[in-house]
Amino acid sequence: MAAQISRVNSVAFLRPGTRNVSTTLPALYAAGQKTKPSLARPNQKNIVLVDAVRTPFLLSGTNYAKLMPHDLARNALLGLVQKTGFPKELVEYIAFGTVIQEVKTSNVAREAALGAGFSEKTPAHTVTMACISSNQAMSTCIGYMQSGVYDVCVAGGVEFMSDVPIRHSRKMRSVMLKANKAKTVGQRLSLLSQLDLKSLIPELPAVAEFSTGETMGHSADRLAASFNISRKDQDAFALRSHQFAHDAAEKGLLSDIIPYQVPGQDKPITCDNGIRVSTPEQLEKLKPAFIKPHGTVTAANASFLTDGASACLMMTEEKAKQLGLKPKAYLRDFVYVSQDPKDQLLLGPAYATPRVLEKAGLGMNDIDVWEVHEAFAAQILANLSAMDSDWFCKTYMGRSGKIGAPDMSKFNLWGGSLSIGHPFGATGVRLAIHAANRLIHEDGKYACIAACAAGGQGVGMIIERHPDGKL
Repeated sequence: MAAQISRVNSVAFLRPGTRNVSTTLPALYAAGQKTKPSLARPNQKNIVLVDAVRTPFLLSGTNYAKLMPHDLARNALLGLVQKTGFPKELVEYIAFGTVIQEVKTSNVAREAALGAGFSEKTPAHTVTMACISSNQAMSTCIGYMQSGVYDVCVAGGVEFMSDVPIRHSRKMRSVMLKANKAKTVGQRLSLLSQLDLKSLIPELPAVAEFSTGETMGHSADRLAASFNISRKDQDAFALRSHQFAHDAAEKGLLSDIIPYQVPGQDKPITCDNGIRVSTPEQLEKLKPAFIKPHGTVTAANASFLTDGASACLMMTEEKAKQLGLKPKAYLRDFVYVSQDPKDQLLLGPAYATPRVLEKAGLGMNDIDVWEVHEAFAAQILANLSAMDSDWFCKTYMGRSGKIGAPDMSKFNLWGGSLSIGHPFGATGVRLAIHAANRLIHEDGKYACIAACAAGGQGVGMIIERHPDGKL
């Protein structure tokens, strides 16, 4: 693939002095944006996003280190109830996404719901789809409501990287299970004699593909090489993400954050702690994190391990009207895609975006707000390049020509996963509420959400501003 790609210079998306890298949030769009037609379909229920919240997203190993995943999820649920004033007893179903499961609370949705005081009669389940797990939780709830099973659902996600399961070796686990059934001391000692030093070494978790054995960072480095994306371009995009997130936080735009009073700590946590406004010179000093010494992916232009949780209130528009609620957005269309998990692991947005736009009957220029998951700066720039490449779109996507790249003056203007953080199971809801809030703030009509995920998968979602929506 690398030798044949029609390369698109990613500097075009980051050229200094243009609107693309301005750290000033755009002025309100023209009033003409409001004249775009609704995406409502005959004989199909309108599903709305009432509101969403998230805990502050924190670097793993920091203030949340002594908690458990369900603690964060419970706080997100409590925060959602507090922010919306919505009665818990009216919630009919809860779905949460997560990736690395705590064994004691494998169905973290249920444990968090019970801990937050939701009715024991409210079902809850947990889904996993890597970095798009909470997108899957949302679309699962959409399906339930579209089919008439429920009218009110809560979807969310959680990830806790401060304390991940570390397993004994396979041989050690086998011996321990057999020893548990042994009836005499002699039988136990006989089993223990089968162990050697190698069997005592634990299996440490890694963010790697089971099918290929390759870590995602290595994949990002190879993708950067395939699309001719330089270290300088990646660092520039990372700086953009952090600057935008910093500006949005300073202006009070990250209103989805709810404070979290961690037990035993003096003050509540009120903001994300991974946002770092830096300089190109500082970033240049960092060494490659994965392919050494010649790789281009570093700790600064890759998303960091993050603890956090999110939750959103969704329902049919009819139910919202009955209850007198003012939703922020319609949840319109979504698609999931998958491709080669080795060479195209991180290209989900390039594949999902045109498909979800076509499903909604929209074009690239119809989108007022883009919220795209930033796993790596290289991944973002590679997707932009792929979408803007005639050769790639014809050869790999079977299209007649290039899709075209998103307008960067509408792209991730409140920062993204590189700066805000990326709790794997919680990012999808964060993308959705930022898209909804930005539509209101920027006076837009349609938003497109896209994300890649492990396994070579991806998601695309379209949301439409609700006329009653307010920040």
